[in-house]
Amino acid sequence: MRRFGRTLVTAALAVTLVGGTAGWASGDSQEAVTGPPPGTAAWRADTVSGRALPDPASAAPRAVAAFFAGLDDTARRQLLRSHPLVVGNLEGAPLPLRYEANRIAVAATGEARYASLAAPDRQILAFDPRGRGQVAEVFGDLEHAEHVSVIVPGSDNDAASYDAPRGPYTGPAGMARALREATGTGSGTGTGTGTGTGTGGATAVVAWIGYTTPVGIGLDAADGRLARAGAARLARFTAGLDAVGAPDPVLFCHSYGSVVCGLAARHTDAADLVAFGSPGMRADTAAALGTGARIWAARGPSDWIADVPNVEFAGIGHGADPLSAAFGARRVPAADVQGHTGYFMPGTQSLAAFAAIAEGAVR
Repeated sequence: MRRFGRTLVTAALAVTLVGGTAGWASGDSQEAVTGPPPGTAAWRADTVSGRALPDPASAAPRAVAAFFAGLDDTARRQLLRSHPLVVGNLEGAPLPLRYEANRIAVAATGEARYASLAAPDRQILAFDPRGRGQVAEVFGDLEHAEHVSVIVPGSDNDAASYDAPRGPYTGPAGMARALREATGTGSGTGTGTGTGTGTGGATAVVAWIGYTTPVGIGLDAADGRLARAGAARLARFTAGLDAVGAPDPVLFCHSYGSVVCGLAARHTDAADLVAFGSPGMRADTAAALGTGARIWAARGPSDWIADVPNVEFAGIGHGADPLSAAFGARRVPAADVQGHTGYFMPGTQSLAAFAAIAEGAVR
């Protein structure tokens, strides 16, 4: 009974403490955005040369890739003009077509909060205006990259705040730029809104806010509801990368994003999975994640996530500490990391290690 009481107290602490990148604020319950994007009904009703279009909700990304491979440029552009929001989010569709489709879709919203995403030098791989908005941006040449990494962020990230001013090496875009530059293939732009393009280079990095993240501190950050929805979207996203010939990605999973990655792990073809600033991955051990990917973990000495109890009780909390010896992850050095978001600061041990993992240089 005493042990049960301690578990209840720990679970209560988990509700209080588990949070994301924005700090100590009360959380608002979020409704997960799932399913195909707006415009899907019109897409399903359309045809091209008498052929039905692949269903965005059910068609495998490889089937989508095969469908587009059988179209000429005229037919592709017809679909682009008629259904930009669907084409821009269709896993398996050609990458340049998706970039162009999303420029059109972003501009079509007419919303100032998204306007910067429509700049001609941005490579927006996904855009969904529903809710707080979802977005994915490519840094580098994803079509020809030898290595691909995906940044999966935690709480308080969405399309509306994606280009908001913040530290240059924090936030999904800042992390992506920093990682690409650390691999030696970055374009060196590194500005607040920056560009996603880059000429040459063996490594491409995707900043992926493809799920509804928790806001602040609250039950959303302490339970797995949003993470489960995000995991399904992340698995489909990685299948889309595979369908267009991209190499198996490295997933860099921050804070609540590591919960998403933990639940998605067995359904992706990731080569490596790096959890940093993690409250847990909803698994007792790295082996229990059910993936052939190498599992890595990092936590800085001043990261407040260390104060979060590593339990899971009645759906609250995210389980074992990925940094613990019992979990079995490989450790990433992070002794010089400051706070919860300092892992990509230039000169840190963690960024150097991350770059080596991203380039496949660690065996």
